[in-house]
Amino acid sequence: MLGMVTGIGVPAIHAQRVADAPGNPAAASLPPTSGFGILQGRWVRPDGGYVITIKSVDASGKLEAGYANPNLLPFARAEATRDGGTLRVFLELRAGGYNGSTYTLVHDPVNDVLRGVYYQAVAGQRFDVYFVRAK
Repeated sequence: MLGMVTGIGVPAIHAQRVADAPGNPAAASLPPTSGFGILQGRWVRPDGGYVITIKSVDASGKLEAGYANPNLLPFARAEATRDGGTLRVFLELRAGGYNGSTYTLVHDPVNDVLRGVYYQAVAGQRFDVYFVRAK
């Protein structure tokens, strides 16, 4: 399947290389006292315009968030966790034919980028991706 990733119509040639992300320290870390609020906002995946909008984050890390490709879809699961100084985000899509596709991301506070892996469940493929904050 070189032409298209099955199920969502994303051309396989558009998979990102994390090395292309600004600054690329693979897992930059936050000071341990930082909260989840830094995640709020609109995050855009430059390789296709996919958008994650994080409206709010509660103290436990539960995110109120949505995904646009280009139509808005809800996340079945959206949460942030802290592992030492590293802020992690897990997002699961079940609507719109995504069938359990996930984003597992780490926030790079130096470059204000979310980077990690997109698992496309229908095709069983993983892609390195990153999101930049929309200004």
